[in-house]
Amino acid sequence: MSENKSLKMSYEVVGNDFERAGEASTKIKKMLQRLGVPADVVRRIAIGTYEAEMNAIIHAGGGNVVAETFSDITVITVSDRGPGIPDVDKALEEGYSTAPDYVRQMGFGAGMGLPNMVKCSDDFKIETAVGEGTIIVMRFQHVK
Repeated sequence: MSENKSLKMSYEVVGNDFERAGEASTKIKKMLQRLGVPADVVRRIAIGTYEAEMNAIIHAGGGNVVAETFSDITVITVSDRGPGIPDVDKALEEGYSTAPDYVRQMGFGAGMGLPNMVKCSDDFKIETAVGEGTIIVMRFQHVK
C-alpha cells in the first residue's frame, strides 16, 4: 500500500446481537493480516476493536465500526447513538461496569472494555454526550 493511499472498511453492528458479536473485529483482523501489518499490531487492533464493538452491542443498541489503514497507521472509529457515558473517568476505571445482569451471565460486562482500548491503542480519544451517543477513535502505529 503506498504511503498516501488508504483502505477503508465499515461495519454495522446490531445491538444485543451476541451471535454475530466480534464479526467486525475478525474481518478487520483478517484484512490487516493480508496487508502484512505486523502480527503484534494486528493483535492490539483486534482486541481494541472487539472491546469497542462489544460496548456498542451491549450498551448502545449497536453502532458503526470503521477501520482505515495506511502504510504506517490504522485508525479505528466506533460510533453509536446510544445513551452516552455520563462519567467517562469512572467508565475508564478497570472493573467498573454498567452492563445488565443478563450480559454478565453470558461472560461479558466485566468493566474492562474502555481500559483495554486505552491499553491497546497508541492514541485513544472518546467523545460522548448523554442522550446522543459516543464516538471512540483509536490509532495504532504499525511500527514503533
